[in-house]
Amino acid sequence: MSQPNDSQLQPEAEGLPFPSVRDVPATSPLRWLARGFSDLRACPIPSLFYGFCFAGMGLLITLVFEHAYEYTSALTSGFLLLGPFLAMGLYELSRRKELGEPCALLPTLMVWKRNAGNLGIFAVVLGVIFLVWARASLIVFALFYTSELPNLSGFLEQILAMENLEFLLVYFGVGLLFATIVFAVSVVSIPLMLDRNQDAITAMLASIGALARNPGAMLVWAAFIVGLTVLGFLTFHVGLVVLMPLIGHATWHAYRDIVAPEASR
Repeated sequence: MSQPNDSQLQPEAEGLPFPSVRDVPATSPLRWLARGFSDLRACPIPSLFYGFCFAGMGLLITLVFEHAYEYTSALTSGFLLLGPFLAMGLYELSRRKELGEPCALLPTLMVWKRNAGNLGIFAVVLGVIFLVWARASLIVFALFYTSELPNLSGFLEQILAMENLEFLLVYFGVGLLFATIVFAVSVVSIPLMLDRNQDAITAMLASIGALARNPGAMLVWAAFIVGLTVLGFLTFHVGLVVLMPLIGHATWHAYRDIVAPEASR
C-alpha cells in the first residue's frame, strides 16, 4: 500500500476518525526491533546523532548531580519519562525511509512543526508527570532512605547490594506507577500525531487503548525498553548512542503495526 506524501499528512484535526487499534501477537516486539535495526543501518548518521544527544544528556545529569544522587535518580528517571518526546526525530527518520525519502537530519529537527500545538500539549502532560515524579522521588528518599548519604557510585553500590530493601521496594514501586502511566499515554501517541496530525487527547486515548487491547505485546515491549535502557546506562551511557535510536525506530514500527491505516476519505 502506498504511503501518503507530506501534503497528505497535514489534514485538519477536526473530523479525523478515531484511530483503529489492531491486535498483535506478544512476539511482535522482536519484529519491531528487527525493523528498527534495519532503519538504523539505513540511516546511521542522523540516527546516531540522536543517540549521542541521549547519551550526552544522561552523562551531563550524572556529572552535574554526582553528589546529589537523590536528584540524579529522579532526573534520570524523568529523562526516560520524556524519552518518547525526545525521539520525534527518530520517528521521522523511519517515516522518511518508509516513503523512500532521503535520510536527512535537518528535516527531522523541525518535524515538531507539523503538529506543534498538539505536540506541545503532550509535552506539557509529560512535563507535569515528570515534575510530580521528581517530587515523589524526593519524598520517598526523605521518608525511607536511612543509610549514610554517599555519592552516586556509592548509591548504586547500595542498590546492587540490596541494602535498605524497604526503600528500594517503595522507590521502584512508585517509579513503576509513573512509568506505567507514561507508557500507556505515549506508546503510539507521538507517531500518531506526527503521521496523521491527530489531536493530543485522541492520540493518548488511542495509546491507552493499544495497551489495553494488547497487554502481552505491550508488556514484552516495555521489558525490552527497560532492559535496553538499563544496558545503556550500565555501559556508562555509551550504549545509549545505539540503543536509544534502536528503540526510537522500533517504536515507529510498533505504531505502524498496532494502529490500522486510515480508511480512504
